[in-house]
Amino acid sequence: MKMLLIRPSVAATVMLLLLAAGITSLAIDKSKKTSDQGHKLVIIPGEDRFTPFAITIRPGETVQWVNTDTDDHTVVSDDFFNSAGNQGTDHLLPGTDTIGGKPSTFTLKFSHPGQFVFYGKFHSHLDADHQPVAPGPRGGIQDSSGNFGTPMMGVVTVVPNAEGEAATTPATKH
Repeated sequence: MKMLLIRPSVAATVMLLLLAAGITSLAIDKSKKTSDQGHKLVIIPGEDRFTPFAITIRPGETVQWVNTDTDDHTVVSDDFFNSAGNQGTDHLLPGTDTIGGKPSTFTLKFSHPGQFVFYGKFHSHLDADHQPVAPGPRGGIQDSSGNFGTPMMGVVTVVPNAEGEAATTPATKH
């Protein structure tokens, strides 16, 4: 059985290269985490729902809705419950069939703590208690068997910054 002998200078060089590669990859991973922070996604997949249903962010962060479904969908604010800004939101997200196979996006920035309750108006309307319910005969999309689908809704909770201070930038729509 032969033993492989490596000179100490070669071993030290290899160790330094491995250490440098490790530090570089850690820096890359850390920068990825930093760039992902402050931006959350809500996906509309190939079925009628928002996923995730609920997300939590901090003031100054953004939420982007991405419609990957072939059908058009909307993001509409339920202003009766909203305390995080962006009241009056009513945005159409075209389906991939409408815009050449590409997903459509919509982004909101939130500036202060509170909740942003939203729903999709093609699959919901608000009842007397301001809750999204399936549209039924009052509107919405009906399939050939008479089904109006499941109400689409979700909530963004904006929690205070760790220091207890809200961001100074106003809520914006993109």
